[in-house]
Amino acid sequence: MRVKICGITNYDDAMYACEAGADALGFVFYAKSPRYISYEDCAQIIEKLPPFITKVGLFVNKSKTEIEEGFSLSGVDLAQIHFDVSQEFIDSLECKALPVIRAKQREDIFNFSGYRLVDAYCEAYGGSGKQLNLEWFDGVDCSQIIIAGGLTPGNLDSLKGYGFYGVDVSSGVEASKGKKDYQKVKEFIENARSL
Repeated sequence: MRVKICGITNYDDAMYACEAGADALGFVFYAKSPRYISYEDCAQIIEKLPPFITKVGLFVNKSKTEIEEGFSLSGVDLAQIHFDVSQEFIDSLECKALPVIRAKQREDIFNFSGYRLVDAYCEAYGGSGKQLNLEWFDGVDCSQIIIAGGLTPGNLDSLKGYGFYGVDVSSGVEASKGKKDYQKVKEFIENARSL
C-alpha cells in the first residue's frame, strides 16, 4: 500500500512525512486552498528532500501550458490533475500526470482506466474530508486506484480487502489547516502499511 501525504506547506512537515515512511508528498498549487504553496517555495523544499520520494503537484483549472510550466518550476515528478478533464487532455501533457476522479456516483470511478485517484465529489477543489462510499468498489479491480477523501488513521481498516494501489490523505493528519500533526502522520502510515 503506497501512502501519499498531501497538503505539504513547509520543510519540517515534508521531512517528517518522509522519515515516517511516506512514499509521496503532495503540494497544492491552487491559490484558494488553505494548503496552497507557490512553485518557488515548493522547489526550495524539494531541493532538500531525500531521494526515492515522489513529489506530486496538485493542479486545478490550469491550461496545458500552465501545468507544464508549473511542473517545471516546482520540481515535482507528477502532476495531479484535480479538475474535470478528458483522457485526451491527460495524454497531451508533456509531463507525467495522474487524473483525479471527483466521484458523485459509482459509474464515475470508471471515467479513466489505468492509474487514477478517486476522491469524493465536493464543490470546492483540493479535498473536502468527505468519505467515498466504499460499496462502489465492491467487485472492482482497485490495483490501480489511489483512494482519497475523509481518510484518517482511525478509519483505514475499512479499506481492508479492496486492494487499493494507494491512499492519499491531507486534512486527516493535520493539527490545523496546512500544518501536519506528526503523531497522526506516523499512525496513518503505520496503519496503511498493515492493510
